[in-house]
Amino acid sequence: MKKRFFFLALSCAFAASLFAQKLPSADAVLKEARAQAAKENKKVMVIFHASWCGWCRKMDTSLNDPSVKSFFDRNYVITHLTIDESPDKKNLENPGAKALNEKWGGKDRGIPFWVIMDADGKILVDSQREPGKNVGCPATAEEVAHFINVLKKTSSITDAQITAVENRFRKNERAGSAASF
Repeated sequence: MKKRFFFLALSCAFAASLFAQKLPSADAVLKEARAQAAKENKKVMVIFHASWCGWCRKMDTSLNDPSVKSFFDRNYVITHLTIDESPDKKNLENPGAKALNEKWGGKDRGIPFWVIMDADGKILVDSQREPGKNVGCPATAEEVAHFINVLKKTSSITDAQITAVENRFRKNERAGSAASF
């Protein structure tokens, strides 16, 4: 009986320690992404997101679509920082991510909010097509055009890749005024 209790207690303690582990800080995530980008001669795309965000999931689905994935993998180290979680899920947020989001112009802009930086950490562009207008996950013709201009500035993109990105991201367009997930 004592052995069972001991193993049960040990198992519970181990499980609790797994759940108690904190996510890496925003600085640690960025340091790792920038090191990888420097090693692979790429840019870093930082996407601020949350577990509840449908448009954030659409962004990830689009970036990982087979029609465009190789382009993004060849040109960017894509990393995520979690912010804006509900009170019961604050443990999912990367420490320091909210402050970076605000510092980089994402305060009150919604998510996904993204920036592209070089391997030295210099911000090259962000997801605002004009101040205060966050594109988030590109969907409309205007948003996708902005996104393609960003990609032209931060990568070597061919006409065929532009067409593939445009076709994939245009699939995200809202049906009427309601988003379709």
